[in-house]
Formats: sequence, structure tokens, C-alpha cells
Amino acid sequence: MSIFKPYRYYRKEAIEYQANNVLRRMAQRGEQFAPSWPFDVTLVADFFDLGVIWERIPPDEQGAIAARILPLQRCIEINEEILDKPQGFQESTLAHEIGHWVLHINHEATRETGDRLFTNLTPADEPFVCRGSRDVNSPLSHASVLESMEWQAQYFAGCLLMPRRILEEKRQGRDLTYWSHLYEMREELGVSISNLVNRLQDLEWIYLDKKTRKREIYPGKALVS
Repeated sequence: MSIFKPYRYYRKEAIEYQANNVLRRMAQRGEQFAPSWPFDVTLVADFFDLGVIWERIPPDEQGAIAARILPLQRCIEINEEILDKPQGFQESTLAHEIGHWVLHINHEATRETGDRLFTNLTPADEPFVCRGSRDVNSPLSHASVLESMEWQAQYFAGCLLMPRRILEEKRQGRDLTYWSHLYEMREELGVSISNLVNRLQDLEWIYLDKKTRKREIYPGKALVS
């Protein structure tokens, strides 16, 4: 039995539902796991009984590795070199790996094979490797199943870190077309500005004109319709 689920296509709504379901389950578990913002993603790892280790992960033949998940060990390894990255990058990286755990790992198989040594893994059992951020707005452009799964995990991360209802709360009294207001929201959410902008664009709350040097922001369809 493979530790990875067979590949399946997920609609964005389905991924968002999965992320919200994790947050609901955490809230039901009690005060210890009740989500609050800025969101401490390590609480989600604790909720799933996943270890989180920070250590240096050397690059492989394909380049730098930001993080990887070792399903059989129930462990997420994060490259300590990303500690120098801007605010929110570490949170997004951990949330991305948790996305793999929720969407792509066969939990029944990990229980059955949990006593196997990592050195005995077959190629199909190798860990997920995260090399960096993906374009969360272009799932259909990915050429391979692996890249599609990476997009799914990153989209899950955005939904987990920035649930729609929390964004609704944070945008009250703010104008999303002002960068200063977005940076205020970023601080309250504990995410990177790029992740916030991507999430707001995906919800069609804003539209960012990338063709101009000023990178002007306009109201999205969801707010003007």
C-alpha cells in the first residue's frame, strides 16, 4: 500500500473546504488548539501529531530545498536557511507541508508502515520536497502531476493561514486598494505581503495591475458586483 494517495484534481472550493475543516476540528478539540490570529501554524502540526524539525537541508541536483515532509516518521523538516526570509515565509512553508499531509498522504498506510526505516523506502515512498513558492493563480498551467500537487498544497496553505471569515474581519474599516492597509492586515495575520495579495486576488477582492511601475490596486469583481 502506497503512503501517497492516488493523484486527484481538486477544485479550489474543495481545497478551501479541507482547510476550513481542519480549523473547525481544531476549535472543537478545545482551547489548546483553538485557532487565533496571527496564526501559529505549529499548532496544526501538534494537532496532527507531526514533529517539526529545523535543520540545514543540503540542495540536491535540482536545487535548493525549503522543506520536506517525511510521512512515515510523521515529521516535517524545514531548512533553517529560510529563517532569514521575510515575515510569513516560514509560516507559509510549514502550512504548505501540512497541505501535503492533508491532501496527499494515505494516513492508513503510514500507520501500517510506521515502523519501517527511512532507508528502506521505495522511490514511491520518498518524501515530498518543497523548493519554493508556486503561482497559486495558475493551477492549469502546471505540466506535471507533481507540480499540480505542489500547487494544491500551496493553495491549501493560503486558505489555512487566511480563512475567508478572518479576512472579512480584518478588512473592516480598511480600503484594500491602499498598500498601507494591506501591510496592516499582513501584520495582524502574520503572513507575507505576497501571500496576502495572492489570496485577495484569488477571492477577486482586489486586482493588481502588474504592468505599471506603481503596481496600483483596484477593487476586484467580488467587491464591485
